[in-house]
Amino acid sequence: MSTTGASESPVTSLVSVIIPIYNAQATLDECLVSIEAQTHRELEIVCVNDGSTDGSAEVMRAHAAADSRYVIVDKPNEGYGASCNRGLDVARGTWVAIVEPDDTLEPDGIEALLACAQRCGGERGVDVAKGAYWRVFPGASAGSGPVRVSCPYRGRVRPRRQPFAVGDGVELLLHHPAIWSALYRRAYLEEQGIRFVEVPGAGWADNPFLVETLCRTERIAYTDECVYDYRERDLMEAESFAGRSPLTPLERWNDMMDAAERAGEKDPRVLEALAVRGVNYALITAEGAGLGDEAVRGLVKDSMERLDPAVVLSSGAISPRGKRLYCEVVGLPAPRGRDWRHLAHLVREALYRIRENGLGFALRTARSRRGSRV
Repeated sequence: MSTTGASESPVTSLVSVIIPIYNAQATLDECLVSIEAQTHRELEIVCVNDGSTDGSAEVMRAHAAADSRYVIVDKPNEGYGASCNRGLDVARGTWVAIVEPDDTLEPDGIEALLACAQRCGGERGVDVAKGAYWRVFPGASAGSGPVRVSCPYRGRVRPRRQPFAVGDGVELLLHHPAIWSALYRRAYLEEQGIRFVEVPGAGWADNPFLVETLCRTERIAYTDECVYDYRERDLMEAESFAGRSPLTPLERWNDMMDAAERAGEKDPRVLEALAVRGVNYALITAEGAGLGDEAVRGLVKDSMERLDPAVVLSSGAISPRGKRLYCEVVGLPAPRGRDWRHLAHLVREALYRIRENGLGFALRTARSRRGSRV
């Protein structure tokens, strides 16, 4: 297998696939089978065992015994970010991918991303090759099969040219970080010193990595082909997690802002996207922990003071409730009257969801969000 990338074609490019694994026995076999079956064969499959206490280690070793492309790394439990970093330390590929152990790759997922990069010059012209993905939900009733719908940015990333800077594909910053629906040029990560934040557990370490990788380059390539199957338990999974750890989202958002500042990000479209995420995360924190605690209120206030009031109050993507919270903590008068920009945003979102995934799923989404106070 080639490891240099000096004169590689998409067929011979070595891709290091990093799987951070902690107690994933139930889904790990399916995940690894999907990687082994990729139409692109030149893979280095890096399994990082983050101190699992179930049978995950046995599953990965059984696969490694039958496939020489595996690299197994055992380490104490340190969390998602530290596990991904350990994978980056040992990766040898021209390109790096992240796959989570409860998800799967589409059979030609890696091949599609390499072809996307190749259309823009390959490793000489692209730092990040990004794709769409499928969201996979449990069936609505017992015995029914899983429900698969497209991700919320599919059909919306329409840069004027490729490769592009993230401002021309800002939808990539407005939704789930989805860092696993991409290939990253390994030399780019090393040149820029891009690493994962190391925090306990999952810790939303993917959030700052998203900004680090997309805001430091003008060489992003995108394909609307779905390359990955992301398993979700319910529509409000992120909010459910945040309810158990309400400070985490806003702490990671501050890491995102730090990353954007280090990258010298000035694009107003990117700054608005970060503001939208920041206010939404502040709502999650306020809902989960309340503002009565001095430390919590201080975190929310310090975070919101990083934002430009003009950006927050003019954004149609920020809800009236979010704007009221923002104004409350920074000491501004709350906006009055109906927020027509936000109403227009909601209409556009509803029409998009109906067009992409059908009326039934759009109604299911609306009911879930109506039940959430975030």
